[in-house]
Amino acid sequence: MIDVNNFEYMKIGLASPDKIRSWSRGEVKKPETINYRTLKPEKDGLFCERIFGPTKDWECHCGKYKRVRYKGVVCDRCGVEVTRAKVRRDRMGHIELAAPVSHIWYFKGIPSRMGLVLDMSPRALEEVIYFASYVVTETGDTPLEKKQLLSEKEYRTYREKYGKGFTAQMGAEAIKRLLEDIDAEKEVEMLKEELKTAQGQRRTRAIKRLEVLEAFRHSGNHADWMILEVLPVIPPELRPMVQLDGGRFATSDLNDLYRRVINRNNRLKRLLDLGAPNIIVQNEKRMLQEAVDALIDNGRRGRPVTGPGNRPLKSLSHMLKGKQGRFRQNLLGKRVDYSGRSVIVVGPNLKMYQCGLPKEMALELFKPFVMKELVSKGLAHNIKSAKRKVERVQPEVWDVLEEVIREHPVLLNRAPTLHRLGIQAFEPTLVEGRAIRLHPLVCTAYNADFDGDQMAVHVPLSAEAQAEARILMLAAQNILNPKDGKPVVTPSQDMVLGNYYLTLERAGAIGEGSVFKDINEAIIAYENGYVHLHTRIAVPVSSLNKETFTEEQQSKLLMTTVGKLLFNEILPPSFPYINEPTTTNLQVETPEKYFLDPAANVKEEIQKHEEIVPFKKGILGKVIAEVFKRFKITETSKMLDRMKDLGFKYSTRAGITIGVSDIVVLPEKQEILAVAEEKVVNVTKQFRRGLITEEERYERVINIWSLAKDEIQNKLMGTLDKRNPIFMMSDSGARGNASNFTQLAGMRGLMANPAGKIIELPIKSSFREGLTVLEYFISTHGARKGLADTALKTADSGYLTRRLVDVAQDVIVREDDCGTDRGLEVAAIKEGNEVIEPLHERLIGRTAYKKVYHPETKEILADVNQLITEDMAAHIEEVGVKAVTIRSVFTCDTRHGVCKKCYGRNLATGSDVEVGEAVGIIAAQSIGEPGTQLTMRTFHTGGVAGDDITQGLPRIQELFEARNPKGQAVISELEGTVVGVNDNKDKREVVVQGEIESRSYTIPFGARIKAVEGDKVTAGQVLTEGSIDPKELIKVRGAEGVQEYLLREVQKVYRMQGVEIGDKHVEVMVRQMLRKVRIIDSGDSQVLPGALMDIHNFTDVNRSVLLEGGTPATGRPVLLGITKASLETESFLSAASFQETTRVLTDAAIKGKRDELLGLKENVIIGKLIPAGTGMNRYRNIGINSPVVEEENSEEAELPTELVSQD
Repeated sequence: MIDVNNFEYMKIGLASPDKIRSWSRGEVKKPETINYRTLKPEKDGLFCERIFGPTKDWECHCGKYKRVRYKGVVCDRCGVEVTRAKVRRDRMGHIELAAPVSHIWYFKGIPSRMGLVLDMSPRALEEVIYFASYVVTETGDTPLEKKQLLSEKEYRTYREKYGKGFTAQMGAEAIKRLLEDIDAEKEVEMLKEELKTAQGQRRTRAIKRLEVLEAFRHSGNHADWMILEVLPVIPPELRPMVQLDGGRFATSDLNDLYRRVINRNNRLKRLLDLGAPNIIVQNEKRMLQEAVDALIDNGRRGRPVTGPGNRPLKSLSHMLKGKQGRFRQNLLGKRVDYSGRSVIVVGPNLKMYQCGLPKEMALELFKPFVMKELVSKGLAHNIKSAKRKVERVQPEVWDVLEEVIREHPVLLNRAPTLHRLGIQAFEPTLVEGRAIRLHPLVCTAYNADFDGDQMAVHVPLSAEAQAEARILMLAAQNILNPKDGKPVVTPSQDMVLGNYYLTLERAGAIGEGSVFKDINEAIIAYENGYVHLHTRIAVPVSSLNKETFTEEQQSKLLMTTVGKLLFNEILPPSFPYINEPTTTNLQVETPEKYFLDPAANVKEEIQKHEEIVPFKKGILGKVIAEVFKRFKITETSKMLDRMKDLGFKYSTRAGITIGVSDIVVLPEKQEILAVAEEKVVNVTKQFRRGLITEEERYERVINIWSLAKDEIQNKLMGTLDKRNPIFMMSDSGARGNASNFTQLAGMRGLMANPAGKIIELPIKSSFREGLTVLEYFISTHGARKGLADTALKTADSGYLTRRLVDVAQDVIVREDDCGTDRGLEVAAIKEGNEVIEPLHERLIGRTAYKKVYHPETKEILADVNQLITEDMAAHIEEVGVKAVTIRSVFTCDTRHGVCKKCYGRNLATGSDVEVGEAVGIIAAQSIGEPGTQLTMRTFHTGGVAGDDITQGLPRIQELFEARNPKGQAVISELEGTVVGVNDNKDKREVVVQGEIESRSYTIPFGARIKAVEGDKVTAGQVLTEGSIDPKELIKVRGAEGVQEYLLREVQKVYRMQGVEIGDKHVEVMVRQMLRKVRIIDSGDSQVLPGALMDIHNFTDVNRSVLLEGGTPATGRPVLLGITKASLETESFLSAASFQETTRVLTDAAIKGKRDELLGLKENVIIGKLIPAGTGMNRYRNIGINSPVVEEENSEEAELPTELVSQD
């Protein structure tokens, strides 16, 4: 017996009439559905049991045979086979059409496939198919041409003139006859000849026709199968009819559409039998054609057929299309059981890997496990009584639940799931109440807060699923963010504030200069009020449990504070004692200046030292990253829990809070404002005298007020007390920033109007003083716009992520090393003089392609194929290396994915990437997830051209869709020198002189010219301000130039918003946009000129042509936007489930495409394990090699220690 789930590929094609008949179990002859009296299906109708199978298990229609013992018997009275009712989900029927009918997808799609095969215009086809004109099918010996259209009048004239000398027909049968007459071989030869000379429109048309004809030639489809003689009827369970409470019936729209087809078909048969007049028959045939059109794709041609209430009926095409269609609703997204959802509340006492699960929810989720355990413990006799016990919630159930839940992880998910950290596994602990408890540190990853957010819980059922949840998805494992490799579980808010307060120093605090024998003594002194947390004290170095001190230091005293002693307790012993927030102290050792001689006067020594700044949010992140680097996951997650507890404890102890008195208004504010007012008056005077233009006046006024606000802000920050609670909150990074404070105590500053233009009236008041009515009104614009933007941005960002995921979903790490002979040279990304991304950040976790040498000593800093670590990268940058050639995803030669060497380190784990990692999805999520943080708007600084360049999310979309950018720059196509710049009223141009030729570029008005005479320019360099069109750049600099440009521009947008993303994620996406080649000349190969072809296939074809000694095909790389690239993917299942479903399927069917099921989406759709991670074949055939013979009952056995592959 064949295994339904195990197949290599999936093929789609056109069905021949015989094929359709072979699928069918019988012909549907009547439009009736069910008998309303007996509620049984009508014989030969749309629900007929003889055709589709019985409606009740093991029971025929008339009731002669009931029970399973008659399995397979066909009843002699009613003709129904006795079998399971579920066969009604897969048995099909058919309708024999009285006249051939065209399939609307192939005649009406763009481009019209029928039109291309016949070389007729879609308009002409429509006239023939819908009986408006005749078409000549046989010319005989008449001067008429084949495929010539004749009106009714012309047809009569020619009939009288030539008699039976020619044949002209109407309707789909005429088209069918023309399609049968086509000789594909001959047409293809003619077209290939024509291509050698044709140009322009004719060439494009010929290429399109050639593509379709070649598709029919190679796929084994016949062109005349685009005309239907037999219509398949889908199984009745897929178009169900159910009885509602009121005795009425609800039915699927398809039944109505099928009914119309059957009614018209039967009427047509009757008319043909009666020999009705031609005009009546033609009308009936046209109506049949329209009925079939509506069934296949309602609304594609003319007005859609509507049901009750003028609602268009959902046809077969609508069942597949869109978010609610079969692909996206049922195949890619399914509802699951063993899941629940509830509100989340904070669980500060939980461990990193735990979550609190409400008791009643847990009982319901783990019901089957509890029932099994009750039976096996003998607390219930059978499953039924166990179920009763659980449903009545008897006391013994709880103990069993505790046991079942232990070691059984659950998954928590918060919508929207923007990246892989949106679903993580936790070990449940039972809690009272009805709310899920969540660990405060994982909130950042989920982007959750406790203002009413809800989360969903899912239970992994199988042992494999539990193992994967525990090993791969446990929250304690997901410490790093996949987008940049930085810790994502950094403390926030209260925790930051607590640790900041704990590590503050205060000169002259109570008990300064005391010496304690160890930390315990210091804590006792603190608890009894002899010293404060911030008091600078000294302790013997030997009393500290640290392994990093030298022999010499062990004999000395260490100068520190009580708070810092407590803070250092949470760090591992082999970690340096952190006394100041510097990288040296973190990574190397405690600076020597903090060690005192035991004989010294401690108090005096301490007073000589400045106060050290406390530990802010950034330094905590660095501590976590450093601990992670040295001790990996387990130790880090324990340390995080200790840091969290410390933070909460001491932010509570500190009692930091905000009062109105903390907002101190700046005394010099009025003076600063008065000076600014005066400047504005002067500017206005100059404008009135005509010395400056309106533009300049506006610019200057805005500038004056911006400077005034900055001055107020700087002075405010200077006058603030370091112990001001608001200052502490913003300085520590817990909440708020300088600008918030300026608005509270200084002035609110300038606001923008709804159009995005800045209003020149500033808001001079601060919130502390209160706004005037006008000021309040002005500030509402910005607030409202902000809210509207946020709502729109979320949707846009989500759609961007969806397109990114789609284009990269099949990029998986497939092998260890592709052995490529190319590398990518990287240097720091700069914008003018500002470094956007330094070199060391671009090198961390990448593989060196060539040796990297020290510029002076020539020592080797990195070897070939060596992974560059953080320290190596920093060293390379320090010694002054400007550019390094690394292995890159761009240059990887692996098919359908990348190799380990070209990808480098997996940012989410901090170690080498594994074979099977779905790096495409990770890349898409890493780019899409911060999308919501990008801005939507372009700020107009008073209508100055060139400043309105697109930024934020719209710019990212523009780049990934490879659109022509707004404010497009003119680029030089040659390398050479600028020899002329004309910038006058009638002509604006720039002339570039290359080695051989010179080019003149006309500059559009409104563009600022950047080039200066005498400049050296390279090919692809901008001559004017603005963004480059990547499609222009690829012509000038080829694929490499475009890759570099897109990578740089995407990074620029994200970095300006303060978002860090690893280069490799952008590389993965850009590589997917450049995977196609447009064929220019086919040489001796079989490829078609003008066709888009996968780069790897192109190389394969050329290799085989060259081996036979022929001329290879030539092609140029094409840059496709992500939407286009997704639709052009090799897999038709993936493309059809993305967008334009009908177009993709039409195309795939004609070409007879095979889907090799390489990507993730295709496998999800057909319900196989995805070929990534543990679902890869190389990991599937694994057995357990156990030296000891286990007992029968080994359910409690730990995870296998030794996994042996049986490849």
